[in-house]
Amino acid sequence: MMAEVAYIGGYTPDTGGSGPGITLVELGSLARLGETVASGPSFLAVHPELPVLYAVGEAERGTVATFGRGENGVLSPLAQRSSEGSAPCHLAVDPTGTRLAVANYGDGTVSVHGLDASGLPEQVWIFPYREGSHAHQAVFGPDGVLYVSDLGACEIRRYLVGEAVVPHPDGPVRLAPGMGPRHMARSGDHWYVAGELDGTVRVYDADWRELRAVPATGTGRHNEPSHLEVSGGFVYVANRGPDTISVFSGPELEAVAEVACGGVWPRHFALADGRMYVANQRSDGVAVLPLDGGVPGAAAEVFAVGSPSCVLPLS
Repeated sequence: MMAEVAYIGGYTPDTGGSGPGITLVELGSLARLGETVASGPSFLAVHPELPVLYAVGEAERGTVATFGRGENGVLSPLAQRSSEGSAPCHLAVDPTGTRLAVANYGDGTVSVHGLDASGLPEQVWIFPYREGSHAHQAVFGPDGVLYVSDLGACEIRRYLVGEAVVPHPDGPVRLAPGMGPRHMARSGDHWYVAGELDGTVRVYDADWRELRAVPATGTGRHNEPSHLEVSGGFVYVANRGPDTISVFSGPELEAVAEVACGGVWPRHFALADGRMYVANQRSDGVAVLPLDGGVPGAAAEVFAVGSPSCVLPLS
């Protein structure tokens, strides 16, 4: 591709939203380059080496769609298969490009799909869980472990990833009751986790010992944090309700700034080309917040797109 672009996923009319499927946009100019029909592609991931993109289909009978990426960034459908659960909301590819993990929010099932040499899913391992489980995010750690946040169980589920995928012998990491872990990120020897149910951000050491917990917003309003990301020594958290982005310094979680997200219900965000792109699900737009020293400012522009829930920048 000649320029940096981003793929925007979101909810479509058949999944309770108004989005067109997957939208391709040029970063900087915000030129709309194309749209690809897909059902409920609420989260996207890209293969680390191949021109392949994956999208969940967040429906009762969940799906995983595989697309080829042309030189111009336009997507072409390659395959679609079951996510092996209901309402898949997140997926991730391991750094080797041989495993694709899917978190099914509806019934808590985690599925791990082996990828062949062309990036197509083949073999699958399926891990259902107990009643009330809501798997929310899948993260491949640097230690050969797949970590899955479970909002319903207040746990971080763990799986060993090798020739086969098996539950970790030490079991899940149990977090604070009522926290509702949603998204997490690792930086150095620390894990950071956003608690959707109690509105906190928490930091843990490499052995998952909790070091500190702080409110994700300083507004005092009811908050349901969504996405969390770590970059440049800062911890960024999107706050749904206050409609803000909070910035903390890690690992102490000292508050640095809290700014308006440029819309309503910030579901996800991404950092690219000196800007933060915020998918504001309920105001039908991706807001562009310029970064100054890593701190986002007021929204400079908004890219109109129905029910966005994921922004995936690529260069």
